[in-house]
Amino acid sequence: MAANKIKAGIIGGAGYTGGETLRLLLSHPDVVVHFVQSRSQIGKKVSDIHKDLLGDTQLLFTDTVDDETDVLFLCLGHGESKLFLNENAISSSTRIIDLSQDFRLGEKSNDRTFVYGLPELHKSAIRKSQNIANPGCFATAIELGLLPLAQAGLLKDVNTTGITGSTGAGQKSQETTHFSWRTNNISAYKTLTHQHLREINNTIKHLQPGFGDSIYFVPWRGDFTRGIFVSSVIRIEADLTELNKLYQDFYSGAAFTLVSDSMIDLKQVINTNKCLIYLEKEGDRLVVHSAIDNLLKGASGQAIQNMNLMFGLDEKSGLRLKSTVY
Repeated sequence: MAANKIKAGIIGGAGYTGGETLRLLLSHPDVVVHFVQSRSQIGKKVSDIHKDLLGDTQLLFTDTVDDETDVLFLCLGHGESKLFLNENAISSSTRIIDLSQDFRLGEKSNDRTFVYGLPELHKSAIRKSQNIANPGCFATAIELGLLPLAQAGLLKDVNTTGITGSTGAGQKSQETTHFSWRTNNISAYKTLTHQHLREINNTIKHLQPGFGDSIYFVPWRGDFTRGIFVSSVIRIEADLTELNKLYQDFYSGAAFTLVSDSMIDLKQVINTNKCLIYLEKEGDRLVVHSAIDNLLKGASGQAIQNMNLMFGLDEKSGLRLKSTVY
């Protein structure tokens, strides 16, 4: 093992985000996976659970945490990351990237403070931080669609619809993720009450402090496995050409967020860390379409992007991925 490689550990490695984080880290040129923890799969081969990793790793799931870890990815359920950090003495030199929603609104864990890990907004702070709260998947897609307007002070009421694949519900079997229920079926859920609304409003107010909590979000379950497609409608008088320039300028230095000059679709982003954005306008109504892979830019890919920034690496390292357009 090269002495200068980053030693990474994963807590909660048996689920979707844990598996996706592991896949990315195993092929990252600057990282060695030090251990993968799982309370439910102790002693089993990682490749017995994540069967696509057969031949890629001989790691076994462990129930212990190694102190000699440079970065720890918490791929736990919501509420479990706080418990884990309270119950385990993690070295202050170990950097934490939490993929749950436990620290996205400025919450602390003992003396640890967390930076909200949206690179398009907080890149400088991420580079200097020891602890990152990785954004939610729907939050990432919606926020990236709205940030340029917020910076310009143009946001008023926002009406948003978004559809997500079954992996967004996690690996644990539920009625609404069952094949027979999900296939050829679409449904709305958590209408106007989705848990990501608080972090979205918090992020928007970072750029437009006077914005009221006026994002009306209707999420949909789709009959596919991965990906998020969001359409946000805002009343704006500005010309479409002017708005496209606003978006192009805002994301000119972004590694993965791109403004398209033609309609986007979900397959363009699946299996990538990209967010694609497209603008349409009819009268005084602007429609902002944004699309991401919920497990990558919406979770594990963004976590790796944050790790790269924290350790001074190329932001795209380990994330040059091919989309599954066919």
